[in-house]
Amino acid sequence: MSMMNQESKEYKLSELTLPQDLKKLNFYQCRKLAKEIRAFMVRVISKNGGHLASNLGTVELTMALHRIFESPKDKIIWDVGHQCYTHKILTGRADKFETIRKENGISGFPKPDESEHDVFISGHSSTSISVACGIAEAMRLQSDNHKVIAIIGDGALTGGLAFEGLNNGGKKKLKNLIVVLNDNNMSISGNVGAVSGYLRSIRESERYVQKKQQLEKNLLSNAKIGMPAVKVLKKTKDSFKRVIFQQATMFEQLGFVYLGPVDGHNLQELEEVFKTAKRYDAPVFIHVKTVKGKGYLPAEQNPSQFHGVSKFDIITGNPEVSGNDCYSDVFGKELTALAEQDTKICAITAAMTYGTGLQYFQEKFPERFYDVGIAEQHAVTFSAGLASAGMTPVFAVYSTFLQRAYDQLLHDVAIGKLHVVLAIDRAGIVGEDGETHQGTFDVPMLTSIPESVIYSPACYEELKLCLRRAIQKDTGLTAVRYPKGNDANMNFPKENINTDYYFTKCDASILLISYGRVFQAVWNAHCTCEKSGYKTSILKLTRIFPIQEELIEKALNYKTVMFFEESSGYGGISTIFGSLLAQYGFQGQYVRISADSFLKHASVSALLEKSQLSAQAVCRYIYTYGSKN
Repeated sequence: MSMMNQESKEYKLSELTLPQDLKKLNFYQCRKLAKEIRAFMVRVISKNGGHLASNLGTVELTMALHRIFESPKDKIIWDVGHQCYTHKILTGRADKFETIRKENGISGFPKPDESEHDVFISGHSSTSISVACGIAEAMRLQSDNHKVIAIIGDGALTGGLAFEGLNNGGKKKLKNLIVVLNDNNMSISGNVGAVSGYLRSIRESERYVQKKQQLEKNLLSNAKIGMPAVKVLKKTKDSFKRVIFQQATMFEQLGFVYLGPVDGHNLQELEEVFKTAKRYDAPVFIHVKTVKGKGYLPAEQNPSQFHGVSKFDIITGNPEVSGNDCYSDVFGKELTALAEQDTKICAITAAMTYGTGLQYFQEKFPERFYDVGIAEQHAVTFSAGLASAGMTPVFAVYSTFLQRAYDQLLHDVAIGKLHVVLAIDRAGIVGEDGETHQGTFDVPMLTSIPESVIYSPACYEELKLCLRRAIQKDTGLTAVRYPKGNDANMNFPKENINTDYYFTKCDASILLISYGRVFQAVWNAHCTCEKSGYKTSILKLTRIFPIQEELIEKALNYKTVMFFEESSGYGGISTIFGSLLAQYGFQGQYVRISADSFLKHASVSALLEKSQLSAQAVCRYIYTYGSKN
């Protein structure tokens, strides 16, 4: 084969030993490989669901990182981790990629126990720089001179932890630290705030890079002054930059060498800037511009819609199932309806407008809608400020992300008895996103806060009733929590629907207690077992905390009480209920079934069964502890 043919040969993913072979490819071959990777990701994610737009935007960036740096000796740390799909493909997992987010398959996020190339488990934003600082310092102490590279998005840069990491990294002058800003002007929804505006001003000042490159080119073309002048220019780049910008960038003021902005889809530019960064004996900040959804038109046109997707049709980009409401939509529409009657109601989100259903509120009441960026701590304290001045703030947030604001809930809201309503979306088991995203810890977190009130509706109608009550009647910290998905399978009697509790008593020795989505499984098991001669009474909680004394008294009349809870039981309602039963002198059997472990990625139905919270599992408990009447 001629040299020209060899250079133009296209290598398929299946023909390469990765990541080693990646460095042997030329730019033409890399571009062809990038195209194949994008097509591969679109095909797999269209079947499995997952994070698409963010991964399509980082293909070349990931390739350049693995071509210039030496993973796993050089440590690559992905912020959030939802953009690590290309990284997984390039580090020996291409043959497993079709299992991504499936039970027993590879995770959609970095997992150190999955590969030595996954340095740190992540699923929440703004953590990478702090992690990188710690690893960089540990490597210094161990005389390891390899680099630590943190890749963080411009959305994640709105989180306060990111600036704490930047401040520490710049202050300590960590010589082996490189921060790569993946700037696509997006997080999940469009970015907001001063940080986004600041980055935009830098992006719009590309004339610095362009002028610098043009000047170097002109100088090099002059045989007399060429290279010596370029060397002088490089030494005086800070002065040159300040002439263009009029001031140093914020990142330079924090102690970093700033490089960029760079085209994140141009491999040559990326590799040049990474090589330059490696040569610096100082912390480096590289500003890379990318397009979210790059290479797949539906994702480029609607990056928010394609941030996290379920199964979809590749040709049209349309989801396989559409037109059905979900809990998020029902919440968003009901809150908007309530806000029409009450001008004090405000809606707050942390960069999750569409994910939480607040787009309806935003459209109708933009002056009372606040997207604070990926900053859950600020969102809670901002809500506390609104409440202290007479407004009624409703903060809509995924359960997993609310974990980040515990101190603010306790210190800034609860102690002052301020009326802040939490709309906790994705409560309970969420499925394929795995351990970092399961919503099984909000209940134990909130029950530890004195005087908090928690509702867990089991259907859309209860969600509406609970939201109305939380806003109009309750005081202090109040939460309404609801699961991902819809209530299509809810078929219990209408008389069950309420904002407190429902108790159905029969001549039975077993009492089944539950709340939220799992109540449907308990109801189904109750009906199934009754046909087989096993009778049970049912207690369905809607206002799950604080627990009412009369409910404990009802439970004392049974030989066996079984509590099924789609939450961590440690500090959860089932544990508190059991403790109260013991205090009241209960002499029977108390069985607590809850989701107590870190649940790995799998379907919701599979994880409910694994946690013994399916209808079949409830039946097994009834058959084990009960007897035919």
